[in-house]
Amino acid sequence: MFEIRRATHSDAQTAFDIRLQAIRHQCIGAYTTEQMLAWTAGAAKDGYSDLMDKHFYLGCIQGEPVATGMLDLERSEIGAIFVLPSFMQRGFGLKILEHLECLARDLGLKEVNLDATLNAADFYRRCGFVGDEPSIYHSPSGLQLACVPMVKGLL
Repeated sequence: MFEIRRATHSDAQTAFDIRLQAIRHQCIGAYTTEQMLAWTAGAAKDGYSDLMDKHFYLGCIQGEPVATGMLDLERSEIGAIFVLPSFMQRGFGLKILEHLECLARDLGLKEVNLDATLNAADFYRRCGFVGDEPSIYHSPSGLQLACVPMVKGLL
């Protein structure tokens, strides 16, 4: 059974590892090998663990984390939706996304936005997000990646 729970600081490395594996598996072709390696360099303690203070969630099967997702209230932004490669294509990313949208709605947000990776833009469009214009995502580490800014109304 798939369950979603709030992440804690002790989950930071696990969440970081899920992110690393998902990026290196799913983003092949959308980004260069050099971009993916730079994107996944470092460790949770290099700043990723700070995200656990936000509305960061883990999707778990039998207590083991297999997916992540985050809602940044200050920016009305959904992010960090990653699924372990061996659990992809089972609807877990969608369940995390729906959970975060419900949370955003319950907290009074009228819309949410995100920066979709090039390989994930179609997924988000199927989920009701709108956006087609490419842009550049500037990561906190200084990495710049092509993305598609998207928005979805929650009413």
